[in-house]
Amino acid sequence: MAKKNYVLDTNVILHDYNCIANFQDNDVYIPITVLEEVDRFKKGYDQINFNARAFARILDESIENTSDSVHVMSNGVEINSDGGKVFILTNAQRHPKVQEAFQSDLNDHRILSAALTLAESDTTKPTILVTKDVNLRIKAIALGLKAEDYTTDKVNVEDIFATANQEVEIPDSGVIDSLYLSKNSGLPLEEAQLPFTPFPNQTFTLKSPGGTALVRVDSEAETLRTVDKKTLTGISPRNAEQALAFDVLSDPSLSLIALTGTAGTGKTLLALAAALAQMDDYQQLLLARPIVALSNKDIGFLPGGYKEKITPYMQPLFDNLNVIKNQLGNTSAQLQKIEELQKEERLVIEALAFIRGRSLNNTICIIDEAQNLTPQEIKTVITRAGDNTRMIFTGDVQQIDSPYLEEHSNGLSYMIERMRGESFFAHVNLVHGERSQLSDAAARKL
Repeated sequence: MAKKNYVLDTNVILHDYNCIANFQDNDVYIPITVLEEVDRFKKGYDQINFNARAFARILDESIENTSDSVHVMSNGVEINSDGGKVFILTNAQRHPKVQEAFQSDLNDHRILSAALTLAESDTTKPTILVTKDVNLRIKAIALGLKAEDYTTDKVNVEDIFATANQEVEIPDSGVIDSLYLSKNSGLPLEEAQLPFTPFPNQTFTLKSPGGTALVRVDSEAETLRTVDKKTLTGISPRNAEQALAFDVLSDPSLSLIALTGTAGTGKTLLALAAALAQMDDYQQLLLARPIVALSNKDIGFLPGGYKEKITPYMQPLFDNLNVIKNQLGNTSAQLQKIEELQKEERLVIEALAFIRGRSLNNTICIIDEAQNLTPQEIKTVITRAGDNTRMIFTGDVQQIDSPYLEEHSNGLSYMIERMRGESFFAHVNLVHGERSQLSDAAARKL
């Protein structure tokens, strides 16, 4: 395959700090404007700041390991075992095409100029701009420059959700009866006559002429068993997939769980209710969600101290907790237990950014709105898990607030695709909205 020249935008580096090593034997070019933008992100405690610092270290170490580091601009630096090299583009002059098309001298336009100049100076290889900014890709294509998204960590979302909570029809009417008879030991998969090979802990609805059953594959993908509906912390499942969700959530052998679904399907409520029901076996319940600022207002503009600042962002978690409290009633022993957990700070709600660097032992950790995390951020959170810790991620991959993420590249989809098949992992997709008739209709039609 012919080599190519790839010019990277800033958002690619801040999305994946090790991106320069992922272009095989092709040449990677970084405009000097991109280095300036990355430098502005190096201070801070969010994942994006960590990525900026990590990228700078990787590039610096690569240059130091080069025998002729003085001429790195012209000779490039080998960045991977495939022979790929990285170069720095120092040409900051505005290209005539850019100057004619755009009046403003923006950093994006400087990056376009650098890429166009490279394309004209090296006609032996195609030059491609790699950016997660859709508008910049359109601008590049309009100027006759090839442009692509960064696809290294993209996953097949359609395949992920096609195998989640599907309805499976089998012709043998006796299988359902056999499932109920073998409830304790489980029915061997070969006897179930499924039309596909299931993943460990996969859940689905099994239908036959003899009836219907909610079922789950065991963690070794050897047997199939029925799933019973259960009530946890005052919350009862209202549909089949919620019952399946409760089954995996209440299984302590599963240390990593993903709940996906549109707004109003009960993802966070189910995760919280199941976690509270298991608090005798854990020291702490940690609820967290990423802070995604809207309308150009980030947490720094809000009045008050840390707790006052994060409260508006964490309010959906408090709302779900209040639903459970109201369901239990004022005299319930379970309600008193929840209030004791809060008083003893064993039930903690906080911003996800403050998890970095911590070791979470003997903890149930619920990460809400996980679709707004990058694959690297998901990895950072999961690697915080210590002994006897469970991680539960909830989110809707159709409702992403980050401008550089979409359903195929967000951290939640990435985690499900990579972890599917592991004995400690389960994924349940919630389909039916239960918040209200209006909410369900809006999620489906708007």
